[in-house]
Amino acid sequence: MENSTNPDYTSLVSKYDFSELKESQEKELEINPLMIRFKESREIFKNDRFRPKFHYINPESTLNDPNGLCFWQGHWHLFYQAYPPEDPRQHWGHAVSSDLIHWRDLPYAIYPDPEECCFSGSTLVEKDRVIAMYHGTKVGNMIATSSDPLLLNWKKLGDGAVIPFPGPNDDAKYTVFDPCIWKKRGKYYSLSGGTLPNGPGHKQIRANFLLCSDNLIDWEYLHPFVENDLYTVVGDDGACPYFWPIGNKHMLLFFSHMSGGQYLIGDYEQDRDKLVVTNGGKFNFGPTSPAGIHAPSATPDGDGGIIVLFNMNPGLPTQGWDQIMSLPRKLQLGKEDELKIEPAGEIESLRYDHQHLENKKIQANQEMLLEDIEGNTLELNLEIDPKDANLVELNVLRSPNKEEFTRITFFKDRGYNYRFRVPNRTALNANSPLLKNIKSRQESVLTIDTSFSSILPDSLSRAPETAPVHLDDQETLNLRIFIDRSVLEVFINGKQCVSVRVYPGREDSLGISLNARGNDAKLIKLDAWKMKSIYE
Repeated sequence: MENSTNPDYTSLVSKYDFSELKESQEKELEINPLMIRFKESREIFKNDRFRPKFHYINPESTLNDPNGLCFWQGHWHLFYQAYPPEDPRQHWGHAVSSDLIHWRDLPYAIYPDPEECCFSGSTLVEKDRVIAMYHGTKVGNMIATSSDPLLLNWKKLGDGAVIPFPGPNDDAKYTVFDPCIWKKRGKYYSLSGGTLPNGPGHKQIRANFLLCSDNLIDWEYLHPFVENDLYTVVGDDGACPYFWPIGNKHMLLFFSHMSGGQYLIGDYEQDRDKLVVTNGGKFNFGPTSPAGIHAPSATPDGDGGIIVLFNMNPGLPTQGWDQIMSLPRKLQLGKEDELKIEPAGEIESLRYDHQHLENKKIQANQEMLLEDIEGNTLELNLEIDPKDANLVELNVLRSPNKEEFTRITFFKDRGYNYRFRVPNRTALNANSPLLKNIKSRQESVLTIDTSFSSILPDSLSRAPETAPVHLDDQETLNLRIFIDRSVLEVFINGKQCVSVRVYPGREDSLGISLNARGNDAKLIKLDAWKMKSIYE
């Protein structure tokens, strides 16, 4: 509950009012002190050896959860928890992009007061405004709106939290935490993140609580939102929720403080206001720290899919900055509710100095060094036929004598063998043997092992990040790999993505090599590009 003495949480960061016309806003931004400060800060940090060049990062200080990703008047807007140096409480930082890749810094968007800190939330784009709903610490869930061209001016609704914390004598059936917002049949709906004590031994399990409103100010609690969730585990929670349509289904993306970014896919039964889960999965494959994926921020792409990006946790202390954003990903729904994942935005615009290889045998049990292809800001596109190899291995950020390397390994058909029943609709009853038509599907596995990525004593490696991916019988392995100083992201056949932070300590850890074990494999083709900075 808010302290009865009503402490003053007014931010110490200078706040500016901007015009309502874009041309005037641009002129005001040219001389805005925050914009000048951000530019100077980027110049100071740009040569930090671990600071990424084409992944977005706060221009000054650190960042945390991304918030409220949206598309407004022809531009993508990214908000995030920022920590201004003169008042290091969470404010909403702000950046804008026309292509999801080149981000331009804008002044802080939402400042604390009456809340102590501006925590995570989402946005809803209406015809004439953008609504931000977020968690205000010490008070509850807040609403702010903006309607100007660059979303520079924000106004909070009401006299405080629109969904306050329940009072000490209230028999509350829900928690008030990170919210998301959408609109249905003229009403606004919001999920509040949290847990229920319904797990084994009264342990917590993930929950998201549904509320609705006619006017954004007065909210009524309805019920827990999700049914048939057999994908999250005991100990998960439902922080940072985003709920959007995808294909002919709906997706709930969220963050578990125990096990990281996740998603649930299902049917949105709008008359009951319930999400009935039919599939689910993870965006990282181990604990969120160190060096793993953290929280999502997601918005519809306008074509039946979802654009999402994440903040990524560090694995090494860095002076004056901390945490980065992943590349944006485009999520689409494939057959049988399976998720398709590709890089989003115009990432190809950063490429230069192209190199190409094709039709190379990867000889069994012999490491093949790609002598003319190296670097720590690269995109690599590979197509590999694993053939009968026990595994296929790609080493990146490799020093000449292999004191440091990061190992990407593909194990074909070495994952779980999923068995499931296919119902036969001609069956007369549930006990009919016609219902017992058993099918199976063998998964493959891709692992990123950072055990030997760094010789630095304070660089923390992760246990191998191991992700499932299914390849059809005649499907080759296609990898799209992005290396950006201290971040590695691997997209696999448009079906999976694995991302980690790495911190090579040697200046010469730039090499790339291939290997196959047991039997030969084939490199069908490889394309490599060096990558430009998104800030120049």
